[in-house]
Amino acid sequence: MEALAVEIHGVALKCDVTNATEVHDIAAAVDPQLDLLVNNAGGAIGLSKVDESDPEDWRRMYELNVLGALRVTQALLPRLVASGEGTVINVGSTAGHEVYERGGGYVVSKHALSSLTSSLRRELIGQPVRVCEIAPGMVKTEEFSLNRFDGDRVRADAVYAGVDGPLTAEDVADAIGWVATRPPSVNVDLMVLRPRAQVSQYEVHRRPVAPGAPHEE
Repeated sequence: MEALAVEIHGVALKCDVTNATEVHDIAAAVDPQLDLLVNNAGGAIGLSKVDESDPEDWRRMYELNVLGALRVTQALLPRLVASGEGTVINVGSTAGHEVYERGGGYVVSKHALSSLTSSLRRELIGQPVRVCEIAPGMVKTEEFSLNRFDGDRVRADAVYAGVDGPLTAEDVADAIGWVATRPPSVNVDLMVLRPRAQVSQYEVHRRPVAPGAPHEE
């Protein structure tokens, strides 16, 4: 982040979005006028059935995926309005629009984030702020599945086994850039991104994997 900040003549600041004090400190460091807020912090924990899941995992996901976005948006909204052409982009998930078994806590939190986005858009009608949601499907990154499975590399790799061309972080960043650079009068309410190999949370085309290779639906 520091290298990127140098490249764009910006400043890299660390913030835990579940910590109200750190969010306040970040807001205090931002200019009085802010053009763009991307709420990208999020994550999944576990892959348990509803009746077997740990409520603490659900709480942690809700704190990060929903209340984190809420805190940051509340803190920075006055600056977005002051810019005259502010944009909020919430990075959600296709899990916020389609449920799947063993993903209850994550699915619930991403549905909540989608509802938060829609509610905010309606409440800001007439204000100079766009509110957009980008909902990616299967994205292969270094940490998402590792975090979900508490560092279990075999289970993390199995998520993408046999899948040609899962989305990358760069794909999502490209979509964020496109949405942010539309004319100020254009609001992209919702953009859904999936790899060609995926048509739903359930349907993913996989090449046959070698015997003994990890694979998990």
